[in-house]
Amino acid sequence: MYQIVRKKELNPTVTQMEILAPMVAKKAKPGQFIILRVNEEGERIPLTVAGTNPQEGTVKIIFQIVGATTALLNAKKEGESIQDFVGPLGVATHTEGIKKVCIVGGGVGCAIAMPVAQEFHRLGAEVTSIIGFRSKDLLILEDEFKACSDRLIVMTDDGSYARHGNVTVPLKEMLEAGEKFDMVITIGPLIMMKFVTLAAKPFGVPVTVSMNPIMIDGTGMCGGCRLTLIQDGKRVTKFACVDGPDFNGYEVDFDEAMSRGRMYFGFERHAYEETCNLLKGGN
Repeated sequence: MYQIVRKKELNPTVTQMEILAPMVAKKAKPGQFIILRVNEEGERIPLTVAGTNPQEGTVKIIFQIVGATTALLNAKKEGESIQDFVGPLGVATHTEGIKKVCIVGGGVGCAIAMPVAQEFHRLGAEVTSIIGFRSKDLLILEDEFKACSDRLIVMTDDGSYARHGNVTVPLKEMLEAGEKFDMVITIGPLIMMKFVTLAAKPFGVPVTVSMNPIMIDGTGMCGGCRLTLIQDGKRVTKFACVDGPDFNGYEVDFDEAMSRGRMYFGFERHAYEETCNLLKGGN
């Protein structure tokens, strides 16, 4: 059993927890993820490592309450425990040789982008961070990004905070003005990552995308995170959980990935509603 040491609500639908897991805390690197089960009968879900404290032996996770398992997890209190917490899994984000990087995060994807930005800052790279949210109410981790970024740009779709617009707007402005980056790393909804990649393509800057949104069981056995890459004109199948989660954005077939992701929406919604009724004591 793995104890919940701290729990914090970041916004009405996003929760941060710190889990006591000393071995994971010792080994995990930015970009990697863990698999957890809330209870013995629960499903296994992958969540990206949002930070570690090896001295304390804790691992930070940040999750959005969208399905049955995340609802059950969110119902847990500080001091309580979850059944399983396995990791680190996946390939860590590549950092070698990158001196100037632009990190583009969207929504809860900023929880994945943050430790990546922190690692580049620790290594002495120049870090520009662009983070975007639908509205001010959904803003998370602004202070954390400020602390590890040489330049931080916050965007909201509705203009309720900071700049009005989506994350591609400042990225295109910088690139059109002649700004050079060794790498653009984008993490967030698939549609956002697709358009960040398209925005960067005319300028030839390398783009890394994190395909965490399509992962399900985290081991490659379920096939749910199957991903098609276009390499040298050929379609190549990879699995986000074992081959990634980071991939070359120019190679990813985003349209196929988005189409596959929509297949699970109805099932997840039904399971979420059933779980909410149970937690509320309904029938």
